[in-house]
Amino acid sequence: MPHELLSDRKAEMRFSFAEGMTHASYYAPLAQACEAAGYTSMTIADSLIYPQESDSKYPYTDTGDREFLLGKEFIETFILCAHLFAVTSTLRLTPFVLKLPIRPPVLVAKQASSLAFLSGNRLRLGVGLSPWPEDFAALGVPWERRGKRMDECMDILRGLMQPGPEPTFFGYQGEFFQIEPLQQCPAPTEEVPLLVGGHSDAALRRAVRKGDGWMHAGGDGEELDRLLTRLAEIRAEEGDTRDDFEVHVISYDAYTPDGVKRLEDKGVTDCIVGFRVPYIKGPDTEPLETKIKHLEQYAENVIAKVNA
Repeated sequence: MPHELLSDRKAEMRFSFAEGMTHASYYAPLAQACEAAGYTSMTIADSLIYPQESDSKYPYTDTGDREFLLGKEFIETFILCAHLFAVTSTLRLTPFVLKLPIRPPVLVAKQASSLAFLSGNRLRLGVGLSPWPEDFAALGVPWERRGKRMDECMDILRGLMQPGPEPTFFGYQGEFFQIEPLQQCPAPTEEVPLLVGGHSDAALRRAVRKGDGWMHAGGDGEELDRLLTRLAEIRAEEGDTRDDFEVHVISYDAYTPDGVKRLEDKGVTDCIVGFRVPYIKGPDTEPLETKIKHLEQYAENVIAKVNA
């Protein structure tokens, strides 16, 4: 059953620019260049710590090596979003993805609501599980039962970020969090979409049950097709027929207009594109001017033609 629930969409394809692990001073001019070139969104990487010693493996590279993170400049995700929203006017920002269960959900809700309110609803909140036990340890959060903790965090975000002219009171009684009724003001004026990252079956089902979309972390085309098929199966099992469910993917098909059409036929709503391999050890040596030239050429050769 390949993609039946995902294929009947007529909306214009959206494009997100991804540039991570580069010089922190590059992000503002890159965001402005993205906006000028016609991208919908820019993704924002999330990283809190780099442990001196670790046996952990990175799940989205062939070797599992994580040394490419050493010495890279990561501005805290919400702070960087605030900075980039201040220097743009239409560009959306999408954390890709925020390590949610290691953070206090009431604080995350306040941060995300504030960003959404100040930016004119330009935040899409990608959330996921950190693959690093060290992240949990450093933040004083148990590694065990992290999936259930993630579910409760999403419930709390949803409850506290309810849009409307008047903030509502929300309380929560769960296994990990007990919150007496409270409100946060101002509330977002529109719903902040929660996009779930991850390739496990649990992550795909969480995206359908609790999220507004799914974010793909990369891989070959055959694996992407398998994930899209499984996502469609889960949506069918859950009775999910939403036509606004978002599917953000990384794919070589995104680099030609014909390839984008193939992704669109598979139900993809958002193409995430970048123009260098970020998983390199040592500093990024590509000049800012080259990065801007690449993103502008893509906008001219693909975005403009796809959405003509």
